[in-house]
Amino acid sequence: MKQQLEQLLARALATLGGALAEPAAAEAASVERSRDARHGDFATNIALRLAKAAGSKPRELAQRIVAALPPSPLVLRTEIAGAGFINFYLSPAAYGEELAQIHARAGRYGHGTLGKGERVLLEFVSANPTGPLHVGHGRQAAYGATLANILAAVGFDVAREYYINDAGRQVDILAVSTWMRYLEACGERLPFPENGYRGDYVRAIAAQLHSAEGEGLRRAAANVLAGLPPDAPAGDKEAYIDALIARARELIGAEAFGRVLALSLAQMLADIRDDLEQFGVRFERWYSERELERSGAIDRALTRLERDGRLYREQGATWFRATDFGDEKDRVVVRENGQKTYFASDIAYHLEKRERGFERLIDVLGADHHGYVARVRAGLTAMGEPGESLEVNLIQFVSLFRGGEKIPMGKREAQFVTLRQLREEVGNDACRLFYLMRSHDQPLDFDLELAKSRTNENPVYYIQYAHARVASVLKQLGARGLAFERAAGLANTALLTSPHEQAALACVTRFPETLEQAAVNRAPHALVHYLRELANALHTYYNAEPFLVEDPAVRNARLALVIGVQQVLRNGLALLGVSAPESM
Repeated sequence: MKQQLEQLLARALATLGGALAEPAAAEAASVERSRDARHGDFATNIALRLAKAAGSKPRELAQRIVAALPPSPLVLRTEIAGAGFINFYLSPAAYGEELAQIHARAGRYGHGTLGKGERVLLEFVSANPTGPLHVGHGRQAAYGATLANILAAVGFDVAREYYINDAGRQVDILAVSTWMRYLEACGERLPFPENGYRGDYVRAIAAQLHSAEGEGLRRAAANVLAGLPPDAPAGDKEAYIDALIARARELIGAEAFGRVLALSLAQMLADIRDDLEQFGVRFERWYSERELERSGAIDRALTRLERDGRLYREQGATWFRATDFGDEKDRVVVRENGQKTYFASDIAYHLEKRERGFERLIDVLGADHHGYVARVRAGLTAMGEPGESLEVNLIQFVSLFRGGEKIPMGKREAQFVTLRQLREEVGNDACRLFYLMRSHDQPLDFDLELAKSRTNENPVYYIQYAHARVASVLKQLGARGLAFERAAGLANTALLTSPHEQAALACVTRFPETLEQAAVNRAPHALVHYLRELANALHTYYNAEPFLVEDPAVRNARLALVIGVQQVLRNGLALLGVSAPESM
């Protein structure tokens, strides 16, 4: 309905001619739902926006626009309010026609063409493969997967990608942590490094290593520890872990250390892939940082920057002139020791995304990446790519509560709740929807007891129960020996005149607009809030009026409405990655 009204406005502007017939004016032809039904169903402020260009007072222009509107069976009447707002009052036929669209399009209802096929690469989660996914990663996964679904539904060509940080120091720390636990399993007694990964998952990987290598990688504790600098708290834990990594390579050899690293990575990635798969989160591509290096993409990016004079040398390091492109400071791309930095990998990776033909790059990252956007945009711009093609959505932290008590978490010390543990306790549906209840840029308090409850205060239960209630009504219909006559129901939507019916009609037909707004604003939480509103409209209607009345015309009209509501609930839940049960 919104789109049809906007088309009517655009045609009226074209009829008026002059500046109003320009493409920019047509783009301004937008309408929004009225907040107060007394002011119509939809309203537009187009006369106020175009008055200056038209050389007219806003209210006078509004009168001209209304006079030029083509006749439409959807519009009962229009009204000019205030300084020049145009209010549209829709005919009963308008809602009936939209309800018919819900039945006709079924699972495709709400899908649109807003994206015009624009190619979008959505990278999300991309957690370091040095431990299991925790509850914070779960929020990123739920957000990214749902945003991808919504963008695809409104016409974007979306690809989902996970970037594997499988190069650099953190994976070396994982490998040496595994080797230390392996040595323990072999019977060696030695202190575990303060900066190592302490979770039980490392012991499990070490057991796999022992199974694969036997005692071939065993070295005496005295040889491992000889000459190492002191660990924390007496010494520097960073210097100690680096020295331990070097010692491991020295004692077992680079090739064997590579095997330990490869096995550790393979085990962690298998766990992450399985966890996400069970969570309903899938990727078209898992992109390895090592692959980026092997492909020459990093060298190509640095060569491009060098060619254009964007790099300089200072104190043995190679720097990128990031401040020339809006960043707060210049960035090192190659360290004094010749190692390329993470930043060099980041800009090369994003250049490679553009080279693959993606017009828009959306990264979903943790809240601690706030300085990331300016520096990578600077890199893209310096390499001749539009900086604005990169969009970064930062996901704020998650706090778990049980019985009003906050659960402490800290990853390196292995004091964290994994995504798998959370899913096992509250279920995938509760995880997906609870993660999305608030805007991604706000911290989230996750109430475990509420997520497991079967009450109306639990939004998962409340929305799913609305869907199941309609299924129950249809079972009752069959038990009475009756059947839903769709054509008759859609032909008699004019009978849906009660306040509860009008409220349900107005809400259910808002679904396409909600999806567009959620897509444009990158706001999956808007869909959650909408589904709660729609569920409330259904529950209120159910409690106020019987659906299975004697009059077949009224009965079928009411069934057409509630089946339409059920369809939209199912469509919305599917985009959220939440099931739509037939019974509760």
